[in-house]
Amino acid sequence: MRFRLATWNINSVRLRLDLVERLVKAEQPDILCLQEIKCVDETFPELPLRALGYSHVAISGQKGYHGVAVLSRLPFDTVERRDICGRGHARHLSVTLGNSSDPITLHNVYVPAGGDVPDPVVNEKFRHKLDFLEAMEAWYGGMRDKRKKRMILVGDLNVAPLPTDVWSHKQLLKVVSHTPEEVERFAKVQASLDFVDVMRRHIPVEEKLFTWWSYRNRDWRKSNRGRRLDHIWTTPSLGNAAVSMKVLDETRDWTRTSDHVPVIADFVVE
Repeated sequence: MRFRLATWNINSVRLRLDLVERLVKAEQPDILCLQEIKCVDETFPELPLRALGYSHVAISGQKGYHGVAVLSRLPFDTVERRDICGRGHARHLSVTLGNSSDPITLHNVYVPAGGDVPDPVVNEKFRHKLDFLEAMEAWYGGMRDKRKKRMILVGDLNVAPLPTDVWSHKQLLKVVSHTPEEVERFAKVQASLDFVDVMRRHIPVEEKLFTWWSYRNRDWRKSNRGRRLDHIWTTPSLGNAAVSMKVLDETRDWTRTSDHVPVIADFVVE
């Protein structure tokens, strides 16, 4: 089975539907995972997206906030929406691909951003983010038959874990998304199922790699003060399945675009 998978924090799917259509026509992903769709299920623009060839659609929406969706040209069986941290937020959606005897489970996750102050005592949003990562670690770590799991996890995980995942490791150590508290918990989530970092399988850790640039940067490309907040992981059984990967930073130049850019990986799975 061959397929192209794209993940993108779209920052309002209805506002940027034309950009989703532009991405699909240019890159033709078989599966598109969106985060921060910012709408309830009933107002998700399902019909125009189905018209692009996505006959299989799963949505976990929320009014004005959060929300994730999976659009697929490949059929999927089960759909699960999990309230990972018990806050009632629409931040997770998973579907199963392939045959029922040996399926691939695809998880689409939107981790809380965490606010501006990296102190869980005074900033409830940062506390929520740390709790969310701990809940992810407990859930994935508690799965049975971990060595046999065929899973792909994608999404805006809102943590830039490596020094080369931010424009300045030293200056961002006290900035939310790259603090030691977040990076430590993020590493525990990754270790819970020995997840493989697909992006870093294709781009050496010595090289800078970003997927997000702030709207505050007037010339984002010139300043290049980015962070890698969007990720693609697989379990070890799919460790070599992602045969290519690219970050579409050119979309950051599109009119009224998201501050995140899409990440695309091509998979070949037996």
